[in-house]
Amino acid sequence: MGYEKSLKGTKVTVVGLGRFGGGVGVTKWLAKQGAEVTVSDHAPASELTESVAALDGLDVTLNLGGHKREDFLSAELLVVNPAIPTEMPLLAEARQAGTTITSEINLFIQRCKAPIIGITGSVGKSTTTAMAGAILSQHVTTHVGGNIGVSLLKSLDDIAADHVVVLELSSFQLEYLPLIGISPHVALVTNLTPNHLDRHHTMDAYAQAKKNIYRFQQPGDVLVVNGADKPVASWANEARGRVELFDPNGEPFELAVPGKHNQTNAQAAWAAVKHFGVSRKTAAEALKRFASLPHRLEFVAERGGVRYFNDSKCTTPGGAVVAMEAFEAGKIIIITGGYDKGVSFDPLAAVAAERAKAVIVLGSTAEKIAAAIESAPGGTVHIERAKNLAQAVSSASK
Repeated sequence: MGYEKSLKGTKVTVVGLGRFGGGVGVTKWLAKQGAEVTVSDHAPASELTESVAALDGLDVTLNLGGHKREDFLSAELLVVNPAIPTEMPLLAEARQAGTTITSEINLFIQRCKAPIIGITGSVGKSTTTAMAGAILSQHVTTHVGGNIGVSLLKSLDDIAADHVVVLELSSFQLEYLPLIGISPHVALVTNLTPNHLDRHHTMDAYAQAKKNIYRFQQPGDVLVVNGADKPVASWANEARGRVELFDPNGEPFELAVPGKHNQTNAQAAWAAVKHFGVSRKTAAEALKRFASLPHRLEFVAERGGVRYFNDSKCTTPGGAVVAMEAFEAGKIIIITGGYDKGVSFDPLAAVAAERAKAVIVLGSTAEKIAAAIESAPGGTVHIERAKNLAQAVSSASK
């Protein structure tokens, strides 16, 4: 059962407001539709101050500081933040009781009049999404959103059938697509490397979530995959519609952003958007002007002949490898660390040992990363531990 029509008077529980406002957009939209909205989050209001403030004045019920069973079982519809694990016990109970479960991205896809390009991958999907949007906007009215951080629900009334929507889709968001059985008209998969194994547990489960981006396509739809990435290239055999394998080493574009990986992102974006009649000349002109996204190998400053780049949106060892390969070996000082996603640090360690001048580690994975680098072939690179980011930047600067 879907909720493609009116939600007026529907009892809806939004599961997960989030510290960074992940549930704010959909809560506002649901309230505007006339739904009876309850927001449930395990975190207390004191930890959700910005998100709570964003809902000020709305006629919604906030049940924070713990999930209440009745909010799940009395609702007609549960809208689940993708960060919430699908195996959450209360979700399982609601599912057994027959409650309809969906997500913000599902609500959007069900109602969107325009064709959608969906973009996923382990690394580079945000930049590829932004590049695709930048190219298309020179040719047709374009809307960019999804995991890139913009909720398009509020723009639904402004999105016409002759527009194009570009969505970045994470594995967490894609897990919920089977609930509506819809995949984007053009699905692009950039690559597949280990990520989010703390959530998906196995690479196969992670891959299965990613496959939802094309699993429900129709014969007239298009699947675009990286022909040089063996895991995703093999998915071409499963496609229902047309398939295009893009070449990451194809005719290069002139880019303002550094790194071979950005050429790959550009080739991927071009391969997706050309299905909407965009010329390569238009693509080349747009890509020439394209600047780095915030926190994605973003140039920050140059001090004393040293360039500083912010790549803090990189959350995988594979992404860190890509970043290091964008610069001259032996001159790179990398700050790395964070929480443990259950992914091996050996690939990062091997490249750091070969290319870095020094590595500053911090966070809960600091010792694991340091140990991996020390045991890597040629692992004699200078390693320092830092208690926080400010200390890490200070150490790197010295």
